[in-house]
Amino acid sequence: MIELFYHPTPNGRKISILLEELELKYKLTKIDITKNEQFSENFSKISPLNKIPVIIDNKEIVFESGAILIYLAKKNNFRFYNQKYEININEWLMVQVSFVGPMLGQLHFFYKFNKGKSEYAENRFLDLAKKIYEYLDIQLSKNKYLACNEYTIADIATFPWLCRHEWHGIGIKKYKNLSRWYEEISKRPAVIKGYDPENLGEKIPMVS
Repeated sequence: MIELFYHPTPNGRKISILLEELELKYKLTKIDITKNEQFSENFSKISPLNKIPVIIDNKEIVFESGAILIYLAKKNNFRFYNQKYEININEWLMVQVSFVGPMLGQLHFFYKFNKGKSEYAENRFLDLAKKIYEYLDIQLSKNKYLACNEYTIADIATFPWLCRHEWHGIGIKKYKNLSRWYEEISKRPAVIKGYDPENLGEKIPMVS
């Protein structure tokens, strides 16, 4: 059975959503990053950067969310990772791990949790977040999903970051294609379950 070391962040939810989509049995091990549990000696042995998520699949340890998504998809008959679109999927997965996640993460830090401490940082990351929304909306005007017309790990990686749209102060509803994509994915049973693998009653924020 796969063990997922998890905290309910966008990066953690990427993996629980894919595990649910793949209908795999897994054990959830909570790493409370609000209590710095990611810096414990035991967790450091499997996560060299002291970050969640990490999975252990039998004796195979995989860290970094993008790498985990690729590993799981490949191991399970390339589900959600159609080899016909592999380059496109990799491109949009890398967009998420190198741009969408880091920039929105900085927006959360400065705009949501430390508002008023740095006007420059707030404006910089808010502007970048608006560009992210615009870029995603343009891409979704070309395809039903990010990489192609199939739902892939690129969508699974990106979706949890957009689940925090209420934090961004941008208004996802303004973006027709992005909000259509978001609403469609938010209705998938595996996504609903994977968003709240601890069964705490957490709901995916709706478009408003």
